[in-house]
Amino acid sequence: MRTITYVEALNEALHQLLEDDDDVFLIGQGVNSPWYVGASCAGLLDRFGTKRIIDTPVSENAVTGVAVGAALAGKRPILEHPRMDFMYYAFDPIANQAANWHYMMGSQLSVPLTIWGIINRGGEQGAQHSQAIHAMLAHLPGLKVVMPSTPYDVKGLLRASVYDGNPVLLVDDRWLYRIAGEVPEERYTVPIGKGVVRREGKDVTIVATSYMVQEAIKASDRLREEGIGAEVIDPLTLKPMDTHLILSSVRKTGRLVVADGGWKSFGAAAEIMALVGESDVSLDLKSPMVRVTLPDAPAPASRTLEKHYFRTSDDIIKAARDQLGE
Repeated sequence: MRTITYVEALNEALHQLLEDDDDVFLIGQGVNSPWYVGASCAGLLDRFGTKRIIDTPVSENAVTGVAVGAALAGKRPILEHPRMDFMYYAFDPIANQAANWHYMMGSQLSVPLTIWGIINRGGEQGAQHSQAIHAMLAHLPGLKVVMPSTPYDVKGLLRASVYDGNPVLLVDDRWLYRIAGEVPEERYTVPIGKGVVRREGKDVTIVATSYMVQEAIKASDRLREEGIGAEVIDPLTLKPMDTHLILSSVRKTGRLVVADGGWKSFGAAAEIMALVGESDVSLDLKSPMVRVTLPDAPAPASRTLEKHYFRTSDDIIKAARDQLGE
């Protein structure tokens, strides 16, 4: 084990996957450009060449269609979308093609496609460059959605996604890139569909996704100083979700706060709350469930307004205190 950053773990995972399997290749906009992908693709082009690291024109629909076709032909493409906002252009090949082919062909074909979607929130980028659209894509049957929150998990989940055999969306939040943690040098996978407990507690459950896991951990540590035990659950996979882990925690604490980097209405947080509300665990709730999400408004392009728009550990702490009537 050594301590490396999230982006270093992501880069290492890409190097190892391309080294191990000639069927794996990386395709997308700016995969050879630090401006697009930061250090996540450093050294890939020099090592593997233009046949394995394919920089594409700005045509999300066409590039995604090419990747789906390659997956149908037996390759294992990693399709990079440098801004999730512009994946809207790619909804047809994702929703109508990649997510449906296995079902439509009676399981005779599969689409081993990994869609690497990057969220670029903050930094005064405005409404068209700050969108986290994972809930929309998780709504699709046939598409799995994973949301790593640590260096260890991004390396393991990327490998698991590539070899899952199904189309998988890996949601990558750039706010995680500087987070550091222990990561093995060897190859390993993190199972899709299994969550983890980041902090244990008995008073309130906080279920958080992607970058909001880091904010939830901060909140839990501060709440512990006040004598409040906040249990932090990281689903890691939005679809299929580790329902047993979430329900077990809420049954224990009787309280639930959900923190997600998407919008409030019809989002991932609402789905997690519905999971609890539709189960017998709802009978054990001691107070109404609470969402900590973005407001139902486009992202502002002002640094001052961004401070009020994006959620932090302070918002999670307030929600947890409200749950306990404090």
